[in-house]
Amino acid sequence: MIQIIMIAFPEMMSQIKNKFLIIILGPTASGKTNASIKIAKSFQTEIISADSRQFYKELKIGTAAPDHSQMSGIIHHFIQTISVHEYFNVSMYEQEVLKILNGLFLKKDLVVMVGGSGMYIDVVCHGIDDLPTIDPKIREKLQKKFETEGIEELRSELEKRDPVYYKKADLNNPKRILKALEICVMTGTPYSSFLTQPRKQRPFKIIKIGLKPDREELYNNINHRVDEMITRGLIEEARSLSCIRHLNALNTVGYKEMFDYLDGKITLEEAVSLIKRNTRRFARRQLTWFNRDETITWFTPGDIGAIIDFIRLEVGSGIGEQ
Repeated sequence: MIQIIMIAFPEMMSQIKNKFLIIILGPTASGKTNASIKIAKSFQTEIISADSRQFYKELKIGTAAPDHSQMSGIIHHFIQTISVHEYFNVSMYEQEVLKILNGLFLKKDLVVMVGGSGMYIDVVCHGIDDLPTIDPKIREKLQKKFETEGIEELRSELEKRDPVYYKKADLNNPKRILKALEICVMTGTPYSSFLTQPRKQRPFKIIKIGLKPDREELYNNINHRVDEMITRGLIEEARSLSCIRHLNALNTVGYKEMFDYLDGKITLEEAVSLIKRNTRRFARRQLTWFNRDETITWFTPGDIGAIIDFIRLEVGSGIGEQ
């Protein structure tokens, strides 16, 4: 998309080169939503979500998606805009976000992106490898295998077909495993062989800001958030979604444990405890992903003033001053 615009509208590209994408990232429950809204207000701009759990219309309470009052009048993109019944992947996200940025940069010098989905952030920053289009029949066959035989069978098949990717894959994430297997089956070639292309260069500048509370604060935030979800009606939400639990979007922390409770496999107390534990584990995996990126500048969540000052210093030219 970017290359096409460069050919058709070179003057637009020269304008975009002077624009900034500010990415607010960090583990779940680190205060990203609050920080991003304050930053967007300060710079009078809009927010693009990079939280893949919050894309879906049907998943509200269990994903801690901000409601209209929390958004404080700031325009948000990719918050509950896709149905769980729609097929959506990281490549489609890249294309859609670039379209949104092209439009926003015509009227804004700076746009804020916020989220904890590392792969979705990376694809906006660096692009994605050109992968072949998957035959729907292959996708359906592998999905049925997952539903009937479980994730262990997928792991075993991935190890046989692509031992290189198997060693570095998130083996607890069926969506990633399924994607890799789709490529392996479709092409007869290991998925890892497609992940060698050079990173794309974006025509806008990127500033990454990470929020990292201390461990005790983070875990307290997680526990409080889970308790709040229960109060807000997570059980009822999970019950309403139980009939479509086979969809990938529902194979996530918060819903899986609630489905087990609703099936009578565990008590409510056990379900809540497991959600808290699994969310802590998820937060640790997020931090592991982000810690490999040396371009992130880290702050504690309460340092909003310092973050805004840092952005102004990096951006220069008085952008956003009021």
